[in-house]
Amino acid sequence: MKTLNPNDLGKTFLVDECSKIKIEDFLKRYRGKLKERILNSELEASGWSIEFTTSQTHYNGVRLWFKCPLCAARVGVLFRHPLNNMIGCRKCLKLEYRKRRYKGMIESKTLST
Repeated sequence: MKTLNPNDLGKTFLVDECSKIKIEDFLKRYRGKLKERILNSELEASGWSIEFTTSQTHYNGVRLWFKCPLCAARVGVLFRHPLNNMIGCRKCLKLEYRKRRYKGMIESKTLST
């Protein structure tokens, strides 16, 4: 007597008779939500409470952005201040780029000579 297998459904079916569940279709449908959940869980694990916002791209895509905790602006990069550990965008934390700082210094030296 043949033993029963829980996966034995009796008749053998063809692949064409079954509906497909492809990972690509799943990712297309839930890509934005999946990215947002992964990022949220990563930020929560780091102990930061940062929100996300989205924008539409030209080809019906969705782009994720950080929402600055201080001014609520949509930004791609957030910074942690070295002295007070506040998290915010470059403008809120009054941060400057190195090149911009030296550019003014060089120009002022050449004007005075």
